[in-house]
Amino acid sequence: MHDLDYFKQQLLSRKDDITDRINAIDKDIKHEGMSPNWTEQATERENDEVLESLGIASEQELLMINNALKRIESGEYFVCSMCGEEIPPSRLELLPFSSHCVNCAGKAENH
Repeated sequence: MHDLDYFKQQLLSRKDDITDRINAIDKDIKHEGMSPNWTEQATERENDEVLESLGIASEQELLMINNALKRIESGEYFVCSMCGEEIPPSRLELLPFSSHCVNCAGKAENH
C-alpha cells in the first residue's frame, strides 16, 4: 500500500508555501509602503505584470493541490482521473498534485 500520509504532508507543505507566495505577491501588487518619489513608484510598478502572472500560476497550483487533497480523502489519489489506471508513486513524487498517469498527461497536453 502506498503511504498516503507522506503525500498528504507533501501537499500540505506545498500548500503553505504557495499560500505564503500568493500573500507576498498580493502585498507587492498593492504597493504597501510605496516610495513617495514618482520616479521610484514607476520603477516599483514595472514588475506588476510579472507579479500578476506569478500570482495566477500560484493560484492554479493551489487549486490543483486542493483537488489532490480531496482525491486523498476520497481514496482516489493514486488513480488516473482519465483512464482509471494507477498513477505511479514516482510520478506523484515529482508532481504530487497530478491527477493523470504519464500516458494520459501526454494525451491531455496534445489537445
